Amino acid sequence: MAAATVDLQPCTGNIRAVTSEVTAVSIISKKMELIRNLFIGFPDLWGGGVAHSVMVLALVISLGLALGKIKVANISLGLTWVLFIGLVFGHFCFNLDEHLLHFLKEFGLILFVYSIGLQVGPSFFASFRRGGLPLNMLVLAVVSVGVTMAVVLHFTTGIPITTMAGILSGAVTNTPGLGAAQQANSDLNHIDSPDIAMGYAVTYPMGVIGVILTFMALRYLFRLNMQKEDSQAATGLGHLEELTVRTFTVEVENEMIEGRTVEHVHELLNRNFIVSRILHVATGEFNEVVNGKTVLNKGDKLLVIARPNDIEAITALLGVPAEVDWGNYNNELISRRILVTKPEINGKTLAQLKIRSNFGANVTRVNRSGVDLVASAGLHLQMGDRVTVVGNELAISHLEKMMGNSLRRLNSPNLIPIFLGIALGCIVANIPIIIPGIPESLKLGLTGGPLIVALLIGWLGPKHNLVTYTTISANLMIREVGICIFLACVGLGTGRDFFSTVISQEGLTWLGYGVLLTIVPLLTGALIGRYFMKLNYFTLIGVLAGANTNPPALTYANELTQSDSPAVGYSTVYPFAMFLRIVTIQILILVLG
Repeated sequence: MAAATVDLQPCTGNIRAVTSEVTAVSIISKKMELIRNLFIGFPDLWGGGVAHSVMVLALVISLGLALGKIKVANISLGLTWVLFIGLVFGHFCFNLDEHLLHFLKEFGLILFVYSIGLQVGPSFFASFRRGGLPLNMLVLAVVSVGVTMAVVLHFTTGIPITTMAGILSGAVTNTPGLGAAQQANSDLNHIDSPDIAMGYAVTYPMGVIGVILTFMALRYLFRLNMQKEDSQAATGLGHLEELTVRTFTVEVENEMIEGRTVEHVHELLNRNFIVSRILHVATGEFNEVVNGKTVLNKGDKLLVIARPNDIEAITALLGVPAEVDWGNYNNELISRRILVTKPEINGKTLAQLKIRSNFGANVTRVNRSGVDLVASAGLHLQMGDRVTVVGNELAISHLEKMMGNSLRRLNSPNLIPIFLGIALGCIVANIPIIIPGIPESLKLGLTGGPLIVALLIGWLGPKHNLVTYTTISANLMIREVGICIFLACVGLGTGRDFFSTVISQEGLTWLGYGVLLTIVPLLTGALIGRYFMKLNYFTLIGVLAGANTNPPALTYANELTQSDSPAVGYSTVYPFAMFLRIVTIQILILVLG
């Protein structure tokens, strides 16, 4: 009987096909699980896994920064979009481990606050001298009105002080204030309060728009002649006259000055000014480096650099205003800006360098952080200063070698002051301060501690030959990275309940309170500044933008005028306003929390 044979080829093919399908399904399943874990997190790993945590944080920041580029009516919410995207991710549970989230939030805040303090430190204490004191007192009044209103609303409405602190921080667009409130509440109650961030997020957009709308309304409220205001701002007179410098030409007509030296004129006037160029009309000579021994004669024409409020006195003593095209007298003497980049120059005064006697050149002005300073003998130079020098080519080349004038050297980051300062700031942050009547000891926290240390290092460093300079780009990078990490983490941690709160009646009530906290203090400050301090409109709105630490408002103010009055007013009060916002919000939480 013949053995039966069975063809197994079809079965083998089917088995292979089924196995291949199972394998494909398994691979797809694993890929889907990988993608799911990448977004939701790996449950077996602390923090959900490194890749998951970094990816979520990077996506929030990237999307937020991209949306921050969008402008409507030339107004953008900027970095605040990072917070809003974080809220969306948090709402859909794309989140980080709570311990990792807390660490990243605090670390980002430290980087942000410290970089701000390091930048404004050199000008913080100087802003209280000369013309800056009354402007900073106006800022104090604006901040006081806002804080007082927040306290009154807290007691009359029953809104928790944590929520009110967030509403106030958003209304004045002060992100460090948000961080300070959260840190103070964490120190006091040992838990995070999500309503601080929710209050901030609800009121921040109107905080940006409300300031600009207030500036528009002031033009009609004060019935301003904008051309007149602009021409007055261009002269630099008013409260900014001691914070800026101007160049003007004067012809010597006073017979009492005949044969006198520049040094003698300095003694008579007792004012800071620099004679940059001199044209001896009698002899036709003009290629002379002016110093204290230069003799003045009747008919000489001088190019003088001084503060606006000194111009009238200088002109009255020397003679009469004159018009000279100094561009026709640059055959031998040239003017050049030299960048101070050598550490050994840091902290030295112009008198110590003896530039006139040693090099035959004349320093006419010093530009620091965008503000021109009169080159007085006692002025301390700092790394990053741009020094305007007049002299011949050989003298200026020697000065360039002495001062450095190397962008490459400035581009090398000076990291020791940053990390050492942060370490000291963390120590200062935890020093207990006992205040009678407050149950808990007051601590500066991780906002106040690094800020105070950074201000002191930035101010005292150059005076003690400690190089604290970081380039504007490096400082901005640290600041932006820090604030982006902080805002992303705040959004991720608060997003779960945010949208349900916003669309409720409670959220609309918060928005209304935020509008009041934005507009009322600004109107109060505007009335005081205009009618009691007689501030020019452009100076006034620059100061008010600084009081709210509001860069979009400054951008709007700068677009209204060709003068630098808004920018000078803003930079004069910004350090003090930032300090007040951070400190007062912490006191609110610690006293009423």
